[in-house]
Amino acid sequence: MTEPDEELDLQLMREAIAQAALARPSPNPPVGAVLCSAEGEVIARAHHVAAGQEHAESVALGEAGEAAKGGTLYVTLEPCNHEGQTVPCVDTILKAGVKRVVIGCLDPNPHVTGGGAARLEDAGLDVVVGVAATETRSLIARWTKFITTGTPQVSLKLALSLDGRIATRSGASKWVTGPEARVKVQQLRSQHDAVAVGIGTAMSDDPRLTVRDEALLSGMPSPVRIIFDTQLRLPTSARVVETAGDVPTWVCAGEDAPEEAEQALLDKGCSVLRLIKTADGRVDVAKALTQLAAEGIVSMLVEGGAELAGSLLAGRLADELHGFVAPILLGPRGRPGAVDWAGPETPDDAPQITSPTWEVCGRDAYVYGPVSYPEKE
Repeated sequence: MTEPDEELDLQLMREAIAQAALARPSPNPPVGAVLCSAEGEVIARAHHVAAGQEHAESVALGEAGEAAKGGTLYVTLEPCNHEGQTVPCVDTILKAGVKRVVIGCLDPNPHVTGGGAARLEDAGLDVVVGVAATETRSLIARWTKFITTGTPQVSLKLALSLDGRIATRSGASKWVTGPEARVKVQQLRSQHDAVAVGIGTAMSDDPRLTVRDEALLSGMPSPVRIIFDTQLRLPTSARVVETAGDVPTWVCAGEDAPEEAEQALLDKGCSVLRLIKTADGRVDVAKALTQLAAEGIVSMLVEGGAELAGSLLAGRLADELHGFVAPILLGPRGRPGAVDWAGPETPDDAPQITSPTWEVCGRDAYVYGPVSYPEKE
């Protein structure tokens, strides 16, 4: 085999990253793999399609068969070295006879016995770690938060007018933003395990919270729909309830919510999660996130309402912000802003988007990025 080529390693790792972008195996991380023969020819590309199915490395090696001997395997995440729903990938790699393994980043999972890279080295393989490390770590950022904290990655979506309103004085909110923004929201939904709203939004807008473009799902299941509804006020005539048999619909309720209301929702096919309440009488959002993670939700897009958004920001629970600003003015009597919370004392105390990305989305401005919070004194 010829001497390793750093530029070629980077190129092929990026091909593996492109493969991983096709994966949606929640609650497992997205992983991609590319396999080269001993002569340097790409002979297989693969990704981890869904939880419980073969991992990317195993799929690529299986496709290559005997041609894998003496070759190089590129994989975005350290191969697993523990028993799970599938055979450890390290065993498969050693059996296949590859001579070199190039890894994007090490496995951050604190709950498993790792050491996949070390075991491959101990077996005499040439192992390189850290090729396109920033890109491969970014690829699993949502899963890393989930697996290291026991809570989902939370993206908060806000849509408002130039003067910070979400509806007119009569309460009309369809549509503040334009059709291109709504397409973008569909894309965001398809990239998350769950889509959530508060009961106020569920009752006033009666949203479906679905991904209506099947191409965005690429054969994967629709995101779970989650309604935060402390007292179980959600009517059984709501569209999310009427379609609960088609798309999973979960309702986060307080421990003392009416049992008859719960049974009515269960009869329609909804699931109800009973949760403790905060001192102000609302479902404890932080505890809810822990429960949702335990149910396998790795990432969640929150689309409203103002109280839920405020709870997330006040609790420093939102990880990303996606804001759509429409070039219209709804006036001082319009419905107040998209976030209901006490807010910061000074601008320096305000949460903010770190390294924001701005785009023109039809007639609207779209800004997004990770949220940072000032240090508490």
